Amino acid sequence: MVLSALANDPELLIAASAAISVFSAALLVAWPYLARDQLSARMAQIASERERIRLRERSRLNSQSQAVSLRQEPKRLFKEIVDRFNLAKEAEGGELTHTLRMAGYRGQGPVVTFLAVRLIAPVVMFLLALFYVFVVLRLEHTFLVKLGIAVAAAWLGYYAPQLYVKNRIIKRQNAIRRAWPDALDLLLICVECGMGIESAFRKVAEEIGSQSSELAEELSLTTAELSYLQDRRRAYENLGERTGLDGVKGVVTSLIQSEKYGTPLGQSLRVLAQENRDIRMSAAEKKAAALPPKLTVPMILFFLPVLFAIIITPAVIQFMSVQ
Repeated sequence: MVLSALANDPELLIAASAAISVFSAALLVAWPYLARDQLSARMAQIASERERIRLRERSRLNSQSQAVSLRQEPKRLFKEIVDRFNLAKEAEGGELTHTLRMAGYRGQGPVVTFLAVRLIAPVVMFLLALFYVFVVLRLEHTFLVKLGIAVAAAWLGYYAPQLYVKNRIIKRQNAIRRAWPDALDLLLICVECGMGIESAFRKVAEEIGSQSSELAEELSLTTAELSYLQDRRRAYENLGERTGLDGVKGVVTSLIQSEKYGTPLGQSLRVLAQENRDIRMSAAEKKAAALPPKLTVPMILFFLPVLFAIIITPAVIQFMSVQ
């Protein structure tokens, strides 16, 4: 009945609409004062939760009897082998240590393990090849041929650790290369917000960890080096050496110049982020363009025979039924 009255009286409809509008505007303006402010209660709850977590973690750390070390200690067997054969001098040049750092292995433990495995693997592969050739297969070949197979297996065992480390380096660099443009965008946002470079690195490492744990590890290590190294330039250069990527080295150069001359870092980071993003897109387009040639051989071997069978089989069946 109210609706019919409003429909019959246009002035009443205009007045009702105006009243609803005024009431809505007044409610919208007064809502912040009418709503209950729960910010203080939430902040107090967060503070109590933080204190509870702090006490729990402190009790857990106090209950641990052994100290936790970030460095990997070498196994006693590997250390004895390295010391007995005097293999430690091969790592004095620093090239092996640098290679293992690029693969993500740090400390003296991985160096000792690598040297010991490179010595043990050829002997183990040689003995296994001799057992497999002479006992299991019992090949009807001359002794020199069998011995040559065993020597080839030993040679493969000598170079297997190096191939493994190179494979780890390639995978690690690919993971860092894919996440580096996004990390630069985050770093640019942090720098333009007024954060220091150490705080920016720490924040980016926390945010990028879900996408690339390798890059988060390198940025965290750089943050630590910036805190305790006297020469901050050395910390930036270590980041470029550990990753071995041109994009990272370009950013390192900009950071060093900004540290030395006081030049603004935001513009250079924006340009480098765009360049790295274009490089990533070019690499993706290159892989997409290389896909059709790679599919040619599988299509010839697997798709075309099946297609020919489907096309020719009905004709063959019809021809045989006519005969």
